[in-house]
Amino acid sequence: MTNMQKSKSLLYLFLFGILLINCQSPKETAKKEPSKPNILFILADDMGYGDLKCYNPNSKINTKNIDQLAQAGMRFTDAHAPAAVCVPSRYSLLTGQYPFLNKRKYEEGVIQPGRTTIASVLKKAGYRTGMVGKWHQGIVGEKDPIPNEDLVGGPLDHGFDDFFGMPASLDIQPYYYIKNRRPVALPTDDIEAMEGTAPAPGQRKIQGPFYRAGKVAPNFKHEKVLDRFGQEAVQYIQEQAKTEQPFMLYVALPAPHTPWLPTEAFRGKSKAGVYGDFVLQVDDVVGQLTQTLADLNIDDNTLIFFSSDNGPVWYAENVEQYQHNSVGNLSGMKGDALEGGHRLPFIAKWPGKIEANSVNDNLICFTDLLATFAEINNIQLSDNQPNNSQNILPLLLDKNHPPTRTTFAMESSGRKFSIRKDNWKLILAKGSGGFTDGYNPNFAKENKLEGRLYDLSKDVGESTNLFGEQPAKVAELEEILELVLNGEEQ
Repeated sequence: MTNMQKSKSLLYLFLFGILLINCQSPKETAKKEPSKPNILFILADDMGYGDLKCYNPNSKINTKNIDQLAQAGMRFTDAHAPAAVCVPSRYSLLTGQYPFLNKRKYEEGVIQPGRTTIASVLKKAGYRTGMVGKWHQGIVGEKDPIPNEDLVGGPLDHGFDDFFGMPASLDIQPYYYIKNRRPVALPTDDIEAMEGTAPAPGQRKIQGPFYRAGKVAPNFKHEKVLDRFGQEAVQYIQEQAKTEQPFMLYVALPAPHTPWLPTEAFRGKSKAGVYGDFVLQVDDVVGQLTQTLADLNIDDNTLIFFSSDNGPVWYAENVEQYQHNSVGNLSGMKGDALEGGHRLPFIAKWPGKIEANSVNDNLICFTDLLATFAEINNIQLSDNQPNNSQNILPLLLDKNHPPTRTTFAMESSGRKFSIRKDNWKLILAKGSGGFTDGYNPNFAKENKLEGRLYDLSKDVGESTNLFGEQPAKVAELEEILELVLNGEEQ
């Protein structure tokens, strides 16, 4: 072969290579799409079922970002936490187990070492797992952290790879940030209590700017915590978007739980007082997170959830003053076995998978996230760790799918049980079992029966007690509750 022939051959090979590259399909040349969705779970603290416009058109709070999330996804109307206060509610979300079946003490860490969590399941499936915000599951020694020593029992001991947050609520001392296993700065300073407010004389002053006296880290400012967590969550998403690894981020916001401390940008911007302004700030953080996903072009492959851990502290006087009912058409408040204590806003968005602007009326529970995340990633949960989790993926993918759960049990702050079967609900208490009893002692005294029975299909506001009229239904529900308490019913 002559030199000229060799040159022509090389030229033909070069041109053929270019042609081959140009003929490849877009999928072959584009960056490979991850097969598993990123997961973002945003949890508000003490936000009511009726605070969001998408749940309550009469809300005095313009929650535009969360409403947009609902418009782009699915809104559940019968979603519940199996407890009406922070610690047990979050336990069920993380572990898939009813919290009243767990006997561990807060001081030793509520979650048993080695217990499967939503984070450990996703980590097994190849996810990078992160958490930002309020842990509130107990960290050994959290009240008096030791310099230069790791904290034990936090998120990194339960399946999370990364953590930036605080030990408990924004009104419970000591106040300090934690990065992974260690305090960012030790709580060495003293802070005086901030007196709360009450809408009427004689009530507990647990609204407004309320927080307890105690120790605080020099870099911890109550009014800046919500924004700080928002910034940390945005930064985490940005960092993970640079990798090929799917991520799960659990953002446990400390608001609108007390202290109600909206920053200047939100003060006076709602029509529901300082509380409403703080809800607006939560909504803004949600908007920052969803916008970050969009800016990074990863929103189409991200499954987003938004919910609250339990109901609000919102009295009848608040409703009258602002013409805003934080629980909407429900009854009760935080702590209660009544619906307002544990029926929560629950929104899911997954483009191309979940139908936009859809509503699902099926009964679901916080415990159900564990089985759902496992199903999405084809993970088999161990039979050695019984749980109360039902896979709700079929409901997410089809709003008309039959119920995946027909029973649901919960425990109020006063340790009173409630049990659901379909639309029937039994409360084993004369009163609410929670905060309403303290606010209005006559609520329990006026009930001449030993419990409360409601048909929620006709009476979601729980105004007509059928306990004395339906003894057979009471007996049936009591039997189901006994099975739940014995670990024989999910």
